[in-house]
Amino acid sequence: MSQPTQSQFGAPYPGGPDGFPPQAQPRNGLGTAGLVLGIIGLVVAVIPLLFWLGGILGLLALIFGLVGLGRAKRAQATNKGIALAGTILGGLAIAAGIAMGVVTVLAVDKAVDEINKSVESVATEEAKNQEPADTATDAAADNGEEPIAEGEILAGGDSVIYDDKLTVTVSEPKAYTPSEFAIGHTKGNKAYQVTVVIENAGKEKFDSTLVTADARAGEDGVEAEQIFDDKVGSGFDGNIAPGKKVTVTYAFDAPAAAKTLTVEVSPGISHDATQWELKL
Repeated sequence: MSQPTQSQFGAPYPGGPDGFPPQAQPRNGLGTAGLVLGIIGLVVAVIPLLFWLGGILGLLALIFGLVGLGRAKRAQATNKGIALAGTILGGLAIAAGIAMGVVTVLAVDKAVDEINKSVESVATEEAKNQEPADTATDAAADNGEEPIAEGEILAGGDSVIYDDKLTVTVSEPKAYTPSEFAIGHTKGNKAYQVTVVIENAGKEKFDSTLVTADARAGEDGVEAEQIFDDKVGSGFDGNIAPGKKVTVTYAFDAPAAAKTLTVEVSPGISHDATQWELKL
């Protein structure tokens, strides 16, 4: 009887020994990566300015660790303990990153509050050291006079001081003789001149272009027309530098019987107008 040959039953299984298929290599990479990232993430998460990076690394470690545990459960990996450690460290890194983030935000807020308090303290001290500039009390106090309240009608020679330390002074009226070609003078009326002085005691230059001066005469408050000739009527113009003052003479035409002349000076849009009650 003949023996069966190899060609009759086919060649032996070409795999491992005894014809069994070779065993697959364990897929331990993600579990190991999870452990490494978990360690690094936990260390980085406790650094104040890098807590966000530690949180990201912790999240990656958590994901890789969970995937590694899944592989170990399916017998595709043999490092279940390492994958578990990476998962735990990843969770701890995330928690540490969040905690350090909260601590950092609170520390920054506290530092900002301290800076604001310091700035406010300095501003308060500067305000205390500044001399008041919202009324005309400085010059009056030096002369022993009563302070002039804002909005009060002033007398000739009085001054008003605005918040920006701009001082306006109107003098007592004087009789004025208009020239032959004067504009604004009516025959039979009397002309009076007043001197307006604007002094800039502030730190910024003052644009005097918008300064206006108007007047009304007598108890009825009729308009006292401004006179223009070769001597008066030019008005203010240009900038007044800090520490400088400018003087301008105005002339107004009033009825002959008028006993008072009310002069109103408006330094500009950002300043309230002030009135002077002048006796003629």
